[in-house]
Amino acid sequence: MNKKHFSERDICTKFITPAIVRAGWDLQTQIREEVTFTAGRIIVRGRLHTRGKKRRADYILYHQKNVPLAVIEAKDNKHSLGAGMEQALGYAEALDIPFIFSSNGDGFLFHDRTGLASQMETELSLDQFPSPAELWQRYSQYKGLDDTAQQIVSFPYYDDGSGKSPRYYQANAINRTIEAIARGQNRILLVMATGTGKTYTAFQIIWRLWKGKQKKRILFLADRNILVDQTKSNDFKPFGPAMTKIEKRQVNTAFEIYLSLYQAVTGNEEVRNIYKQFPPDFFDLIIIDECHRGSASDDSAWREILNYFSGATHVGLTATPKETKDVSNINYFGEPVYTYSLKQGIEDGFLAPYKVIRIDLDVDLQGWRPKSGQKDKYGNLIEDRIYNQKDMDRNIVFDERTQLVAFKVTEYLQQTGEFQKTIIFCTDIDHAERMRQALVNQNPERVKENRKYIMRITGDNPEGKAELDNFIDPESRYPTIVTTSELMSTGVDAKTCKLIVLDKTINSPTEFKQIIGRGTRIDEEHNKHWFTIMDFKKATERFADKDFDGDPVQIFKPKEGDDIVPPDDIPPEDDDITPDDIDDPVDDESIEDGEEWGNDDTDEEDTPTPPPPEEEGEPEPRIKYHVQGQEFKVSKERVQHLDANGKLVIESMHDHTRECVTRQYASLDDFLRKWGSADKKKAVIAELAEQGVFWPELQANVSKKLGTELDPFDLICHVAFDQPPLTRRERADNVKKRNYFTRYEGAARQVLETLLEKYADVGIEPVEEITILTDQAFSKIGAPMELVSAFGGKSGYLQAVQELEALLYSKPQSA
Repeated sequence: MNKKHFSERDICTKFITPAIVRAGWDLQTQIREEVTFTAGRIIVRGRLHTRGKKRRADYILYHQKNVPLAVIEAKDNKHSLGAGMEQALGYAEALDIPFIFSSNGDGFLFHDRTGLASQMETELSLDQFPSPAELWQRYSQYKGLDDTAQQIVSFPYYDDGSGKSPRYYQANAINRTIEAIARGQNRILLVMATGTGKTYTAFQIIWRLWKGKQKKRILFLADRNILVDQTKSNDFKPFGPAMTKIEKRQVNTAFEIYLSLYQAVTGNEEVRNIYKQFPPDFFDLIIIDECHRGSASDDSAWREILNYFSGATHVGLTATPKETKDVSNINYFGEPVYTYSLKQGIEDGFLAPYKVIRIDLDVDLQGWRPKSGQKDKYGNLIEDRIYNQKDMDRNIVFDERTQLVAFKVTEYLQQTGEFQKTIIFCTDIDHAERMRQALVNQNPERVKENRKYIMRITGDNPEGKAELDNFIDPESRYPTIVTTSELMSTGVDAKTCKLIVLDKTINSPTEFKQIIGRGTRIDEEHNKHWFTIMDFKKATERFADKDFDGDPVQIFKPKEGDDIVPPDDIPPEDDDITPDDIDDPVDDESIEDGEEWGNDDTDEEDTPTPPPPEEEGEPEPRIKYHVQGQEFKVSKERVQHLDANGKLVIESMHDHTRECVTRQYASLDDFLRKWGSADKKKAVIAELAEQGVFWPELQANVSKKLGTELDPFDLICHVAFDQPPLTRRERADNVKKRNYFTRYEGAARQVLETLLEKYADVGIEPVEEITILTDQAFSKIGAPMELVSAFGGKSGYLQAVQELEALLYSKPQSA
């Protein structure tokens, strides 16, 4: 049989796989076919979402499980030998694979990314495919791995038998780290966005080195109790009795895996530095979680611990490496060995995209100046100056402003779902308490049902902190809305959080990314695919900062009196974000009002190191003025969203659809050829859905304007290529004017006439399925098998349906 008649899958089965196996690759343990390695970007329009296309490699070849060496892209024999090379190179870049092959079944085009080959690309016959030993030798040379290092990087991953494997980027991070350690590197930095599984990644790194006896005693350091407890009971659970948590300032050297808060082993007094009870060479490996918050600073408590155990390998984990003139992760750890950004996580579909509702309040923008001699409600003379947005709730408090913010939050939740988990970030603890009170007064019925509907969770509030686990728990309805300041900005794995409210000035990109990370986790089971940020302080203008690595799917700025919920179809605007919209950056602000970084008020190690006593003669803290009677109004709100390519846009449904279609089909003729050649039109419909076309929303939008429902074919031709549309009934009537039915008689003609009516009623997709013959409308004509027989069999029936479809979508005959 002519090879060009084979499908791509036939080419794989008959030519490519046998060639790989002949070269010595184990079919069961080293070869994987059709490997899907991303989840498909979540594309949001209005209140709907869809998944973009997943990335899938035809073959990945492994040295051993989770250590990939090569990727192969296959094409059918109608394509050239190297037709799949560019596609494969894109996969290889993501998967961190150095060896790439493209094949059409005649042989292989081999691309070597290592730079060590005499030429980058070489054609190979089917019998010349490299052996596992050859590619492993090249890989080791490329990575700088000697015989000892090769043994270290061959230590296996933890496998619980459930089939769970690291995601591709986690495997990249684990392998890069193990390889660096095998080469003798002792200071390592991993940058991975919040919600991408840093702790699981750390576990696999430790497991491989510990089981391989390369590292015998390991210390995992964090700065919040909840991080340590979650780690111990979840990802690190397989360590079992070999693991302990350092607490109550007690040291036991009988364990191998130690977890600790840095506060648990350090203190201002030398006697509290219990880490010194361990010999300096006790630990072989130290993992520092959220290392931007401690070890980045030369004089931090974490750095003291690291300096004491300087002989150990130090691995820093962070979503947001800190780089300022005084604090640097890179100076200590070196450049990251691997980075997986928030932007990439959203692109891959592993992290949730987000909309932004940006609300500007009139007094915030215009500023406020007190009248001469004006006092606040407590009798304090208000300093005479202009108070702007940055002063709000930090230096001056307006009760009406707090009430308006609470009203807008409540308005949004009442229209979109009152039990969406919500975090409101406030300026300080005082602000968080006032916001809680205002929200309670806005939601009396919900609070009457359960007093925990709204709670304040801050470092000074044991009752609130005790409910943190319930807030995180997807199965627990309460608390639903929480107000906070700093405590929940990091380390809180709130997978079902759907609304984040920013009512604090944020000038640190690090803090901003950490706060956004509270919402980026996806929870399919509880219908959490995207989240919303409601911003009252222009914090989201950080999205236009070149240092930020992700953009919102939508930003909404309603004016006074507008609905708080973003509209599904947004007309184009000219007020996109520009550099002029961004406030001048200022220095990072420290935690105020004594809010703690720990979460267990009974453990002394949870209490942060207190600040040094104030020097004599130091001025008293600035008074925070409380003003009543000042009216606040919404000045403007705006929504923007990310398109399928991750670009920030404000566009109508028409514009969005046109972009999706023309990205796939350059012209109307291209689309018509694809539609006409498709065996089933639903394949084209599904393909466009993967590109981001929201069929139900588009249909509703166009139907509202035209007063009738269109076929998907006419929707695309009309919206993307400006063609005049026909209704399904008009298309069906055009077919009746032709002589098509005269070719058939009896039951066959009745079936085709009924199919045409069905098309006019319900559309093309049901008509394409042979199961439609079981519909009651056909039972009067005969049983399904009898109806198929009227066409001479199944192939005759399907041929008749294809001819009917061709007539439906052909140009109407002129009168």
